[in-house]
Amino acid sequence: MDQKSRSVKDCWKRSMVFMGLDWAKDHHQILVVDREGRVILDRQIEHTAEGWHQLREKLVKLAGTDLSLVAVAIETNCGPAVERLLELGCTVYPLNPKAAQRYRDRKSPSGGKTDRLDAWSFADALRTDGHAWRQLKPEDPQIQELRLLCRDEIHLIEQRTALINQLRQALYEYYPAALEAFDNWTLPGPWAFVERFPTPQALKQAGKRSWEKFLHGHKLYRRQTYDRRLAIFAKATEFCGSQAVTNAKSLLAVSLAKQLRLLHGQLGAYRVRIQELFEQHSDHEMFGSLPGLGEKLA
Repeated sequence: MDQKSRSVKDCWKRSMVFMGLDWAKDHHQILVVDREGRVILDRQIEHTAEGWHQLREKLVKLAGTDLSLVAVAIETNCGPAVERLLELGCTVYPLNPKAAQRYRDRKSPSGGKTDRLDAWSFADALRTDGHAWRQLKPEDPQIQELRLLCRDEIHLIEQRTALINQLRQALYEYYPAALEAFDNWTLPGPWAFVERFPTPQALKQAGKRSWEKFLHGHKLYRRQTYDRRLAIFAKATEFCGSQAVTNAKSLLAVSLAKQLRLLHGQLGAYRVRIQELFEQHSDHEMFGSLPGLGEKLA
């Protein structure tokens, strides 16, 4: 057995009690067993300061003031519940969802599922098998912030994609000329176009001089696309939605374009902050120089 494996096993052997926590948004099911598997605490706590304070008092009575002797199994490795457990000083062992299901089946072969059953199966599994589990170590605050920022940035990008899909669908129903004129709807230029010329009729009424001014002003002038776009603009009203559809969908399109513009600015702020933290980290040169890794992945 290598040194790391011995360290994990020694930490588990020190544990006085084993707790399973089935987490939810506003409350958590708690069940604690001793080394013989007897249930010594079974309760639900609210996800509030008072709820966590009450849990701390209960655990101190069971294991003493050194709460690192409380081993906790939970079916996640991040989130508010994990943060609170680490703040308490408990030794946290995250469970893989597939492994959690196997331990749940051990307690309930029929497939039944309750919050208490989950907490009990996690606690007892940690008691019997925890010597081989990997303990969750508290993250460096800089790494934690960087990880959360990157994860939230991905969620915002997914929201942008959803908004773009909605915008394209709206334009398809009443303004196909806009879709034909622009290929890349992840950029601000096409959104600005929808805001400036929200309907085919508004585009035609604005006239060629306004079209040219818009394209130049938003850096959309390209020799290979300029004439084609002007030709599309000129025929925008020849194939478009009815007046009723145009009235309704143009309002939606403008709303989506404004949301995209706001989201684009926030994504820029995320990228700046992520880059700042990455450059401040002591290992940024090593990860940033890895061949083929790329800035975002690094």
